[in-house]
Amino acid sequence: MSMRLFGALCAALSLSFTPLLAQEQQVSYHLSFPNAVHHEAQISVTFTGIKSDTLQVLMPRSSPGRYALHEFAKNVYSVKATDSKGKQLQISRPNPHQWDVSGHGGEITLSYTLFGAHADGTYTGIDETHAHLNMPATLMYARGFEQAPARVTFRIPQGSNWKVATQLQPVNDSTFTAPHFQYLMDSPTELSSFEFAEWTVQDRGKPKTIQVAMHHHGTKAQFDDYVAKTKQIVAEQQAVFGELPDFDFGRYTFIACYGPQAIGDGMEHRNSTIVSSSRPLGTSTPALLGTVSHEFFHAWNVERLRPKSLEPFDFQRANMTEALWLAEGFTSYYGALTMYRLGINDVTNVARDLNYVLLSPGRHYHSLLEMSLQAPFVDAARSVDPNNRGNTFISYYTYGSMLGMGLDLTLRRDFNTTLDAYMQALWQTYGKTEKPYTMADLERTLAEVTKDTAWAADFFRRQVYGSELPDYAALLAEAGLQLRKAEPGKASLGPAQFEFSKNGAKLLSGTYVTSPLYKAGLNRGDILLTLNGKKVTSEKELEKILSKLKPTHSVPITYRSSEMAPVVSTQIVLEEMPELMIERYESAGKELTPAMQQFRQAWLGTKIK
Repeated sequence: MSMRLFGALCAALSLSFTPLLAQEQQVSYHLSFPNAVHHEAQISVTFTGIKSDTLQVLMPRSSPGRYALHEFAKNVYSVKATDSKGKQLQISRPNPHQWDVSGHGGEITLSYTLFGAHADGTYTGIDETHAHLNMPATLMYARGFEQAPARVTFRIPQGSNWKVATQLQPVNDSTFTAPHFQYLMDSPTELSSFEFAEWTVQDRGKPKTIQVAMHHHGTKAQFDDYVAKTKQIVAEQQAVFGELPDFDFGRYTFIACYGPQAIGDGMEHRNSTIVSSSRPLGTSTPALLGTVSHEFFHAWNVERLRPKSLEPFDFQRANMTEALWLAEGFTSYYGALTMYRLGINDVTNVARDLNYVLLSPGRHYHSLLEMSLQAPFVDAARSVDPNNRGNTFISYYTYGSMLGMGLDLTLRRDFNTTLDAYMQALWQTYGKTEKPYTMADLERTLAEVTKDTAWAADFFRRQVYGSELPDYAALLAEAGLQLRKAEPGKASLGPAQFEFSKNGAKLLSGTYVTSPLYKAGLNRGDILLTLNGKKVTSEKELEKILSKLKPTHSVPITYRSSEMAPVVSTQIVLEEMPELMIERYESAGKELTPAMQQFRQAWLGTKIK
């Protein structure tokens, strides 16, 4: 036998007996929508190069940008598995979100039906008009394939003119790729006859493409106005950091879905966002753009500038971090600030968020940092039992946003610097480099920006690890804005939601521990019958009764805990309407000094050059 023939034979034998470990790992998905009218997708996934006797295939339980568990497996059924020759394989179920398959010969194709009827930033919504796909709610994955490249092919329904909007890398109009599992799960996708626009932004000499793909029922003029304002949002936030992130594939995509088939939401992703609402373009556009502004700021803050406690993201458990006050809260502040700087919204509107933080009793129970740790219980988490969060919790979005405003104004007043400078410093050290930060890193950077280590430590101790708030009235006065009682002298029962009927006013919400209603013994479900001897049968009647009373008055009330329960008589001590409002000095007849004008302009004026 010649050496050439011997070598060829050895090569053939080596190919014939290649062990499973030597096979290249690949994942290939195919999605079709033959029963879209009933919210179903047909999905198959092929795993090639399996390295274990039993392949563990899972449905995610959590999703990027969310911090609570979402059991996506509940919407999966008709699961089948075959090997490379089409032979059906046995499936075992060790838990509700896992399918174990063995006897595969190195390759498995798993097929299943997915039901999706909730088009928002977390779930999947499918109907005859579109397929709105959040990947953790859509795609199964396999243990051991986390680093394998994935190929996704969408089969467009016959007779439709659906297109595909996604941050995945396109191969052609219907097939896309992801470099690994984490990127695949982070890539929401919209299939529909969406409206589309794109533009190029020059960033440090590099062209970057920004896209808007919108499934909606509005007019072309409304879409064009939305796109024009989105361009301004991108430019305004680029000015905060001095640069855009280096988007993968050089592009960022706004995926928008507005109309009756959608649920209000917004979710950040590395190179895209998905925003949705049941409200259409038009009068709702400013509110919709507020979500756009919030989500785009996440391209820096949380997508790249990330807390170490979120790394790596685990798709099988709730993901908890102590830093949501900055990751979500400061993003909320900048989302709103961008809208003020562009003149789309007015800064006096911040009074609503300020009232929520100042008046909620939650700060008596948890610090700002501890509010962040509550995320797995509140971030679109679902439960059936009542809770006391009205008293014990303040959203880290709003609480963090108001801390961001307080810190920004304090830095401007006392340190001749800004929150913009703080975010830029964090970006350069931890975001641009994608080095996850710790709480100590955040404090250290604030000390560097203020050049005052003791003050930075005191700020974190009091307002982050503690529950103290800035003096908002004094800080806002620097910008010629007055914070005052909205209705001084008006009597109030405290914050409450009632359902009125001829039988009385039923409390639909729990009562604040600080409110007159709570102190009088009333809570959710109780029915207020009379106040100061007058029947309470409508909101108008309640307002009429209160208008004749004064704060601190102690007056009789009657109530019952249910329709059939006995009537309880007691006293209630009214309080002054606690809500605050913000008004400009010039509107309040107060002098707006040049220094105040300058401070206000530096804070609220556009940063676009």
